[in-house]
Amino acid sequence: MSFLARMRQGFGNTFSYFTDSWSELKKVKWPSRKELTSYTLVVLFTVALVTIYFYVLDLGISELLRLVFK
Repeated sequence: MSFLARMRQGFGNTFSYFTDSWSELKKVKWPSRKELTSYTLVVLFTVALVTIYFYVLDLGISELLRLVFK
């Protein structure tokens, strides 16, 4: 098989991949604006809570280590 034939076959597989991917994306049920907004708020709230939790935990451990090594 020549070099050009192998290149053509390789690009054919690439185009086939993107064609198949596009057809699969058409099957996806995309969320509405209202659903997307509520999901985003849930994620932001959860991230804020986890951030606060680890901040308080870090402060506690730092204070404990400061007392131990004082």
